[in-house]
Amino acid sequence: MKIGFIGLGNMGAPMAANLAKAGHEVTGYDVAARPEGLTMAGSAAEAAKGAEVVITMLPDGPILRKVAEEIHGAMAPGAVHLDCSTVDVESARAVAEAAEAAGLRAVDAPVSGGIGGATNGTLTFMAGGPEEAFATVKPLFDVMGQKAVHCGPAGNGQAAKICNNMILGVTMIATCEAFVLADKLGLDRQAMFDVVSTSSGSSWSMTSYCPAPGVGPTSPADSGYKPGFAAELMLKDLSLSQMAAEVADADTPMGAAALDLYRRFVEEEGGKGRDFSAMLPRFERRGRTRGS
Repeated sequence: MKIGFIGLGNMGAPMAANLAKAGHEVTGYDVAARPEGLTMAGSAAEAAKGAEVVITMLPDGPILRKVAEEIHGAMAPGAVHLDCSTVDVESARAVAEAAEAAGLRAVDAPVSGGIGGATNGTLTFMAGGPEEAFATVKPLFDVMGQKAVHCGPAGNGQAAKICNNMILGVTMIATCEAFVLADKLGLDRQAMFDVVSTSSGSSWSMTSYCPAPGVGPTSPADSGYKPGFAAELMLKDLSLSQMAAEVADADTPMGAAALDLYRRFVEEEGGKGRDFSAMLPRFERRGRTRGS
């Protein structure tokens, strides 16, 4: 396929590179990044010109909306705007409506799997949009990832992503709290892991991304909490979940509490630039009388 790829940061660059390696004709654009091995355009519209699929991987909803205005007029009739950014549901649906008005098709497909998944082509895509548009881009998902789930109409990919990451943020906090409580009760961390990882308290945060160094599979905790998924990105996703909850009138007290903790961690407690599992040393430094 002839593909335009806009947004070539830590995630977008390896995704685009994998598509090029698979034989697709990829033209990229980014306001700052210039990754090697890709044909680069001078503007977003130039990258989108005549493309069958234009993929965007952008920081937030307002930027996505702005880029959509620039590229939709340049794309080939009937082409697909495949947005892999993580943005608010309303922006995803607004961009899909704009694409349809321009004679295009749109799929919102945020990803899970981090930089490692982008590099290794093992991402999971959560997609919203028409089934026939999803079918058109499915071969690209197969190159960039290991799984793609069609979640329904426009915006449902974003809905699935923010619900998933709200669970992740809450369970990581609970896992870190439990390790600190275990420490203070004299329970060995390895014993804690061995019990919980095969019991009712098990979660992905414990078994696949354990926040305790030297326990379980290798994770960012074993490299000084160098980010695999940065705390500020978790803060972004939890913010999106609570924006959506407000619009939908959904009661999400645990999600709200997780948002508050990550906001304080990132903005006031040195968490920016650290992995989101660095909540563990954050709790280690605190006692109950000092609050959460």
